[in-house]
Amino acid sequence: MHPIDAEGTPERLWRGWGALEALPTLDLSGAARAVVVAPHPDDETLGFGGGIALMAAQGTDVTIVAVTDGEGSHPGSNVLTRAGLVAARAGERGRALSSLGARGVDIERLGIPDGQVAAHEGELAERLADLCAETDLCVAPWEGDLHPDHEATGRAARAAVRDRDTRLLSYPVWMWHWARPGDDAVPWSRAYRIDLTPEVVHLKESALGAFVTQVSPLGGLPEDRAVLTPDMLAHFSRDHEVVFQ
Repeated sequence: MHPIDAEGTPERLWRGWGALEALPTLDLSGAARAVVVAPHPDDETLGFGGGIALMAAQGTDVTIVAVTDGEGSHPGSNVLTRAGLVAARAGERGRALSSLGARGVDIERLGIPDGQVAAHEGELAERLADLCAETDLCVAPWEGDLHPDHEATGRAARAAVRDRDTRLLSYPVWMWHWARPGDDAVPWSRAYRIDLTPEVVHLKESALGAFVTQVSPLGGLPEDRAVLTPDMLAHFSRDHEVVFQ
């Protein structure tokens, strides 16, 4: 069984670990322009929604790069077609960004097929190199997240900023599900925390609720089940986010 499909690590274990509170903090206030890369609609909110809210509030020019349209989230469902999912998830992302105070941010839609990012990794790296050419900050999934689209996106982002002054931050998503506190597979020595105010935590929770197709079942059949269960969502209700630098 793939680790993402296995029973995950309860959030209470992460909260009880204590080491996350001891991580060095990262200040985003110096970023004038930032690109946030998301392999699927919702990844930018799950992994970095608080960071987006903080940057939007301080006036950072933020661009969201939508690598795929997320059309593969419910492959066996008869409730929504793939085209219907594309439209639904785009609307959800727009509402989520509005909840984060990032209404009107630029969204660059690349249209790479959901589930096939690795096959387009070189093309993606070239597109990201162009998009990040004059930015202070590129934020992308961690390349060790164990979701193939996340890993390929993370590798492409790292290649895109190599030999540039653009700083790369990598956010984990599925890591919180499959990893355990202190897991040797996680680069804790490169981990930083971004502290979130109670107001930003509330904004992020509202934003995550906008992704109805992911947090609620589409219908009554197993193929329609929610992708993001309450146990998974619990990892993203903290008063901080963790990124790797």
